Order: sequence, then structure tokens, then C-alpha cells
Amino acid sequence: MTRWGMPSSKKVLFDAATKRADKLRAKGKEVDFEKLLRMEPDGGTTNVRNTSSSHWKRWLGVESRCLVPFTSFSEFDWNAKQDVWFAFGEERPAAFFAGIWAPQWKSVRKIKNGEETIDLYAFLTTDPNAEVGSIHPKAMPVILTTPEECETWMTAPWEQAKALQRPLPGGSLQVVARGTKQDGPQELFPAVAPQQGDLF
Repeated sequence: MTRWGMPSSKKVLFDAATKRADKLRAKGKEVDFEKLLRMEPDGGTTNVRNTSSSHWKRWLGVESRCLVPFTSFSEFDWNAKQDVWFAFGEERPAAFFAGIWAPQWKSVRKIKNGEETIDLYAFLTTDPNAEVGSIHPKAMPVILTTPEECETWMTAPWEQAKALQRPLPGGSLQVVARGTKQDGPQELFPAVAPQQGDLF
């Protein structure tokens, strides 16, 4: 199991610790800012959009890339106040997000747990396509649709792999549910013997 949410930037953590320090000082408490910053909880960054940021560059090499399997994903419809679930069809075939991960990352996720060493991951986002954009106009996950795209994501230099950070064509996805999640736990990949040359 890997926890969703890559490490946040130093600036995000510094700003959060500064805000917390100011609140403590306003209550007349002494603050050891270095200790406060070291123990600042990082809830993680779940979606990676600006891959030109120096914060993300260290995780864009092939050694930090991963495939995140999914059968459907949701975006929140603020007008209807409910989740809207997208998939490649009612049967919800398995597909992949383009992901990155940081194994054995040491940080504080929750103050009560203190410092932990855990595996973290997130997935890339991009501009939304027509279906997703009608619900969530800011972004959609980067979805890999073929074994060749998965192979490129996992093995190609960043200059080539970054071309995959694009929205799917309109009409690729459909709304398969609204409201609470309706598909229960399921096996993403049936237990079949892989064939020679199979990527999955």
C-alpha cells in the first residue's frame, strides 16, 4: 500500500508553519520555529500539474514513475453537490493514470503520529477534456490508454514522456454514476497467465 499525496514544496510547509507560529505567538506562547517547521504536518500533494516546477523535477525520471490503476474516477459537481464518476464505459475496464512516487519518504503527515517513513505517490493532471471539463473545468488526470503509452511513461526520457501530459480527446470517457461510489471492491486484473510480450 502506498499513501496518496507526494511531498509538498518547502514553501508550502514554510508558509503553513509561519501561520501556525503567528497564532501561537498571538496567544503569548514561545515558539521554536525550526522545531515547528520540522514537525509541520504535510497532508501531501495529490495532483501534479506544473511539471516545470523545480519541486517536481527530481521525481520525473523513470526511477520515480509509476502506473496508478483505476476503473473509474470522480470529480465533484459543486452545482449538484455530488460526485460524478467517469470511466471508459459502463463495464469500467481497467486503465492507468501516469503517476510518480517517492519510496520511504520521511515526513510528518499527522502531528499525533510524529515523523514517519512511508511510500508516497500522486498522479499527473492536465487540462480537462469535454466530459470532465463540464464538471471540473480546471483539470483531469493524465490517463494512459495503450500498452505503448504505459511503456513510454515507464521507460522514456522525460522529454519524450512529457508529451503524455495531455487531455484525452472528447468522447473518450462517459459518466457511469453520480453520487456515492457504486462499484464495490473488485479485482482489477483477472488471474490469467501473462503472454509473451504483454506489458500488464
